[in-house]
Amino acid sequence: MTEAKNDVLTKVPAITLGFWIIKILATTFGETAGDSVSMSWLGETTPDAPTSFLQSGYLIGTLIFGAILAALVFIQIRARRFNPWLYWATIIASTTAGTTMADFVTRSIGLGYPGGSLLLLGSVLTSLFVWRQALGTVSVSSVHEPKAELFYWLTITFSQTLGTALGDWIADGPLGYLGSAVIFSGLLALIALVYFRTAIDRAALFWAAFILTRPLGAVVGDFLDKPHDHGGLELSRVWATLVLGVAIVALIMMFRQKAAQSDVQKEA
Repeated sequence: MTEAKNDVLTKVPAITLGFWIIKILATTFGETAGDSVSMSWLGETTPDAPTSFLQSGYLIGTLIFGAILAALVFIQIRARRFNPWLYWATIIASTTAGTTMADFVTRSIGLGYPGGSLLLLGSVLTSLFVWRQALGTVSVSSVHEPKAELFYWLTITFSQTLGTALGDWIADGPLGYLGSAVIFSGLLALIALVYFRTAIDRAALFWAAFILTRPLGAVVGDFLDKPHDHGGLELSRVWATLVLGVAIVALIMMFRQKAAQSDVQKEA
C-alpha cells in the first residue's frame, strides 16, 4: 500500500491528549460563540427579544451555523487527506451549531432540559446504531469513506447538541456551573481510567468521552459569560470567544496532529 493511498484513507486525527484538550476548548468556544450570536447579536435574551417562533434568535442562529457546518462537512468529505485546520473548523462549527440547536429545542420549542436531553440522546444512539448496522463499526478508525464520514459528522453534531442541553440542565440545578464542571471532569477522568484499566470497547468509550466534553465546555462557557446573579463571571461573550479562538489556534500549531490509523492500514 503506497503512502499516497494511506493519506487518502485517514481523514480524522489520532486520539491523543492534545486532541482532548483542543476538543474541550472548542466546545467552550462553541458555547460562547453560539450565545454571542443568538443571545447578544440576535437579542434572544434581551428585553426586545422577538416573540415570533420564526424570528427566534435560536432558530436563526441554528440556520446560520447549520449552513456553515454543512459547507465545511462537504469540504471535509471532498478533501483528499486529513487537514487539521479543516477538521477543527468543522468541529467548531458543529459545536456552535449544537449550542443554538439545543437552545432552540429546549427553549423555543419548549421541551425543556429533560425532554430536550432525552430527545437528543435518542438521536445520538440512533445515529450510532444505524452507522454500526450499515458499516459494522462506529470506530473513528473506520472513517475513510464518504458514507462513514457522513455518519461521523452526523453523530458528532447530535452529540454536541446533546452535550449543550445536558450541561445546561445540570448547571441549572444546585451544582451551578463550577459544581457541574467538577462532575463532568470527574466522569471524563473515570472514562480515562476505564480505558487504561479495562478492555471495554474502545469505540464506546470514545463516544462517551466525546459526548461528555461538550457539557463540560458548555458549563465552563456559561460560567465565563453568564451574569453574576446566575453564578457566572459576566465576561464579554465576544472577547471570551476571541480569546478561546486564539488559544485553539495556538494549540493546533503546538500539537502537531497526525491522521488516525485507518482500519485498512491496520489490516495491511
